[in-house]
Amino acid sequence: MTPQEKIEIVPLLEASREEFLAAVGSLSEEQARAKPDPSCWSVLECVEHVTTVEERFLKRLETAPRLNAPRVDKQKEAELAKRVPDRSQRAQAPDAARPIGRFMTLAQAMEQFCVNRAQTIRFAKDGAPELYWLSLEHPRFGPVNGSEFLVIVAGHARRHAAQIREAKAALGIA
Repeated sequence: MTPQEKIEIVPLLEASREEFLAAVGSLSEEQARAKPDPSCWSVLECVEHVTTVEERFLKRLETAPRLNAPRVDKQKEAELAKRVPDRSQRAQAPDAARPIGRFMTLAQAMEQFCVNRAQTIRFAKDGAPELYWLSLEHPRFGPVNGSEFLVIVAGHARRHAAQIREAKAALGIA
C-alpha cells in the first residue's frame, strides 16, 4: 500500500474481524484452552486479550480530545497496517490487557469480541468525518489520530489471528 492510497477503515475492521473469526474456527472448549507451550497463551486467552484491548481502545476513542486541525498521515496509516499484524517483533501486553480468565467459555469470549467489533465499526462509521481530528497516545506507536488508532485495532486482531493459527498448528489442530 502506498501512502497515497486511502485506507478505508470500515472494510479494514470488517476484514480483520473475519480473519479473526476464521482463525478461531470451530474449536472445542478443550482445544481453546490448550496451550502449545506453558509460556504461550491459549486460544481462549488470545480471544480474551483481543476483546479486552478492543473495549479499552474504544473507550479511549470515545473520549479522545480533538486537535485544532485534522492530522492526516496516510503513510503512517499504511505503515501501521503493515507493522501491527507483523509477529516477527514480539510485544508484551500491559498488565491491564493480560488474560485473567474473564470468560468461562470460548463461545462467551467470541460473542463479546463480536459485540465489541460491531461497536467499533459503528463508531468508525458514525465518526468517520471526525477521526482525523482525534488525538490519542499509543504506548508503542506514539501520537496517533482516530483513524490510525482504528488501523491499530484492526491490525491487533490480525496479529492475534496469526498467533491463534500458530498455536493451532503447534497443537496439531487443523
